[in-house]
Amino acid sequence: MDYTKFLDDEFNVKDWVNNAFATNKEQGVAKDQYATTLVMKLQVFIQEVNNVIEEASQQAIQNLPRVMREIEAVKQEAALLQDQMASVKHDIQKVEQDTSQSMQTLLKLDAIKSRMTLAADALKEADNWTTLSADLEDVFQSQDIQAITAKLSGMQQSLQMLVDTPDYKERCDHLEKLKNRLEAILSPQLMAAFNSQSVEAAQKYTAIFRSIERLPQLYKFYNMCHKSVLLKQWKCIVEDNSEETLIEWINQLYDHLLSTWHSQMKWCGQIFPDPLPVVCQLLTDSLGGLDPPLTDCFTTFLGQKKEPLLGLIELKQISERFAKSIEKAAENHMKDNVEYVRSMECLLVMVYSPYTPYLLKYRGYEEAQLNRELENIKLDHAEVFETVQLLGQSVSKLLSVANHAVDRCVRLTNGCCFVQLLHALKTYFNNYCKEFYRVLTNVKEKCKVAHGDLESEDWSNFQHSLRMIQTVGDLIMHIEEFDGLVISNIMHSVGHLHVTSLPREGGQLWYTTKKSELHALASLFLSSKADVDSLVVLVTDLQEGNTPAVLKDTQSDIHKLSEAVHTFAFEIVFGQIKGHLTSVAGMEIWQSRSAGGALTSNLPTFSLSPQEYITKIGQFLMTLPQHLEPFTLEDDPAVQVAVKYGKLPFTDETELPEHIANLWLESIARGTMHVLSEEILKIRDLSPHGTKQLVTDIDYLCNVLEDLGLQATDTLKNIDQLLRASSDTYHDVADNLPQRLAHAIGNMRHISL
Repeated sequence: MDYTKFLDDEFNVKDWVNNAFATNKEQGVAKDQYATTLVMKLQVFIQEVNNVIEEASQQAIQNLPRVMREIEAVKQEAALLQDQMASVKHDIQKVEQDTSQSMQTLLKLDAIKSRMTLAADALKEADNWTTLSADLEDVFQSQDIQAITAKLSGMQQSLQMLVDTPDYKERCDHLEKLKNRLEAILSPQLMAAFNSQSVEAAQKYTAIFRSIERLPQLYKFYNMCHKSVLLKQWKCIVEDNSEETLIEWINQLYDHLLSTWHSQMKWCGQIFPDPLPVVCQLLTDSLGGLDPPLTDCFTTFLGQKKEPLLGLIELKQISERFAKSIEKAAENHMKDNVEYVRSMECLLVMVYSPYTPYLLKYRGYEEAQLNRELENIKLDHAEVFETVQLLGQSVSKLLSVANHAVDRCVRLTNGCCFVQLLHALKTYFNNYCKEFYRVLTNVKEKCKVAHGDLESEDWSNFQHSLRMIQTVGDLIMHIEEFDGLVISNIMHSVGHLHVTSLPREGGQLWYTTKKSELHALASLFLSSKADVDSLVVLVTDLQEGNTPAVLKDTQSDIHKLSEAVHTFAFEIVFGQIKGHLTSVAGMEIWQSRSAGGALTSNLPTFSLSPQEYITKIGQFLMTLPQHLEPFTLEDDPAVQVAVKYGKLPFTDETELPEHIANLWLESIARGTMHVLSEEILKIRDLSPHGTKQLVTDIDYLCNVLEDLGLQATDTLKNIDQLLRASSDTYHDVADNLPQRLAHAIGNMRHISL
């Protein structure tokens, strides 16, 4: 029987019994007999387990006294050890107190020993300097480079120990002269090694110059050797391709420089400890020493261009491709080292340096370009209709030119000259507005709006003015859209760059020592600190949301233009009404005592008929809505925008009504009442009959206005009230009304106040 099953943590009685009987089934024994046998075996096993437990318990009881004695002994030994440790601690503290003075003495002695050792080393090095200097001339005469190098290296090491000696400076000068003599001896061999690109020889000389701490001088020899080759190559490019343009020359130059970069980085990596700064300096010096210089070539090339900016863009794209190729190639060689970063930065500044003189004048170039484009936009014509058509077509042309200017700024300066561009655009749009005003003045003269003919039903001039309003509204919307486009371009080109801190990794210009990415990019194109600061301020304001629009002045100018066009349109409609009203003050009817010889002084006012001038004005006002309706273009957003910013005369600055025709009707009606009121106040003498007639005319006009859904102005109401007042009640009525009106009406009615 397997008794190990009883030791399992997951023992199951049923499973054990079933397994036991399954085994018995294979043997063929009766179940009752097998169960009896199985129970007997289990009882015997239980008895054996009990015996084992009892025996183990007896042994434990017998051993317990001995264990207790051993525990007590260990406890006593631990207490003794604790006492001994306290005694040792006390002894140590006593030793420290007794020997503190001795330790101070030992420290002083050690310091004295160290100083004596330094003094001995200094004396030894001084003696070594003397020893090395003794036979130096003989070594130089032997031309043994290794021996000379060993001597100079030893003298250099000795010199480090002689810093505080009185003649230290003289020793340094003497050593430098000796190094210069060694360089003079090695210079022909160095030039030969660099010209032949001998790795073994170059490595040997690099080790020599490193040992005498003259690696910068070695780099100068390397630079001088390869720079002359590159300069000769440029001269050959210019002379052999004299019939070609600067575009071909500069392409060949950059191809050669890029090829030189790759080949020299591979070669210098085997020779110099820091190859990238050396090769960068080679390309930087070569670009700066070209003959003829790139600046002169640029001047000649751009002098042949009608549009210098386009020529600059063409050249800059070539330079930018070269710069990006160098950046990409340098990524695998860059180290987190200021020298590496500065060398790459200097190379890129040199690549873009031919463009900085022109970018200083970028605003002037852009203004000249925009003015040339503006001159090609025709705005005026002998016929008014054609002029209006030209004005409408000019908006898309105007914005197309401005969009091209934004594109030029991004392509030429990578967005760094947006501040100058904004000034150029302001001048451009301002000049357009001036031209628009000039054309508007010409149209006014042609329309002859000063005096109109009431009988004329020609509304073509008003239609022209409404189309001009639509043009201005379209211009306002396009300028607002263009403003957003400019901001989007600024943010896309330079706005995403950090303006306060520079991340260690990532970003467009990861290789820079500037304080921010924006400063780094701007320094490549802008040589003026003021221009860089202006760009940083602009970008910062846009990032912080402080500048919702960058063309505020332009938008303000166009809003004023909209108001001028609305005034012009108003004058066209109102001109005919004003022509009738200007003669009201001098009409003889105001001094008349009767009408047609009939005595009318006692007739009621309602028996009089309104005069012809006021009835014609009333008829004009009644028919005005049907004339306004076809031309208001209420569904045109351009007209809505133009009306929003172009205030009509005699209207309040409130929200726009649902129908623009109502606003026009209100403006003309208010203008009519204003002019009528002013003309009434100019009447010198007003007879009783004239007073009743004037009241009749005013009543008629008020009735017409009421039919149109309009109300009379307070001034006209006050005049009507003063005219209706009798001589007896005039003073009471006048007390509650403006004194200017009361005195004027009282004087013409011969009523003294």
